[in-house]
Amino acid sequence: MDNQKYNDLKLGERGAIISIFAYIVLSIIKLIIGYFSNSAALKADGLNNMTDIIASIAVLIGLKIAQKPPDINHRYGHWKSETIASMIASFIMFAVGIQVLSDAVGSIFRGRSESPDIIAAYVGIFASICMYFVYRYNKSLALKIKSKAVMAAAKDNISDAWVSIGTAVGIFGSQLNMPWLDTLTALIVGLLICKTAWDIFKEASHELSDGFDEEKIELYQNVILKVDGVKGIKEIKGRSYGNNEVIDVVIFVDYTLNIREAHDVATAIEKVMIKEIGVYNVHVHVEPNSLLNKVN
Repeated sequence: MDNQKYNDLKLGERGAIISIFAYIVLSIIKLIIGYFSNSAALKADGLNNMTDIIASIAVLIGLKIAQKPPDINHRYGHWKSETIASMIASFIMFAVGIQVLSDAVGSIFRGRSESPDIIAAYVGIFASICMYFVYRYNKSLALKIKSKAVMAAAKDNISDAWVSIGTAVGIFGSQLNMPWLDTLTALIVGLLICKTAWDIFKEASHELSDGFDEEKIELYQNVILKVDGVKGIKEIKGRSYGNNEVIDVVIFVDYTLNIREAHDVATAIEKVMIKEIGVYNVHVHVEPNSLLNKVN
């Protein structure tokens, strides 16, 4: 691993640590105030932040493991560690989301006779402001180091800010002789937790099964076709190792080229894709295209 990628991963750890610290503080405040203010929505939001602690820890562990160099059992390195950790975190988030939904549905059947204390709404507003600033920091960091994991954490941060705003709105609304509105907000928060868990699971499973963005494949194909000496592309495939993309491509070149000249074409492709596009690695296989030359 080059020094720049190592430094980027270390910076990514900082973003994960800041998220963990923010979520720990806010979840404690929300759960305590939610309990004493009798707010189901704020308690659900607090539980949501607890799952975010787990997700952020998963990102942190993944970033640390990803720094390990390739070994005999991991020839491509340990880049996928953060993806595996994200999938584990999604399972935990599913469990918490279902628990929040269960409590909210139970509260609906039991009925509520009083609204939560207004202080719970102010806590929700305070939490949303805190998470907005954490989001701004992590987004800036993710763009700087080009980290998908940190950018995912940033998106989670801003979604939590919106959840806290929704919690505050629900509690404010419950003051208008509608105590059921607080329970409804808790139900929505539970659904949001499950939705976030599903999104993380879907993305992680897609990457672990070697899925790849078709639009990127088309983009890379167009870039390669513009390289001098490339007469066509027989096959192009892509896979991801954490934040690193590896491209496998089979190209056609003029059949009259010798080995050195064909190798130079392959090298030109590697240079464009790695230096200019930002792909981590490219494997180029060259085949002669005699039919094309006969037609021309």
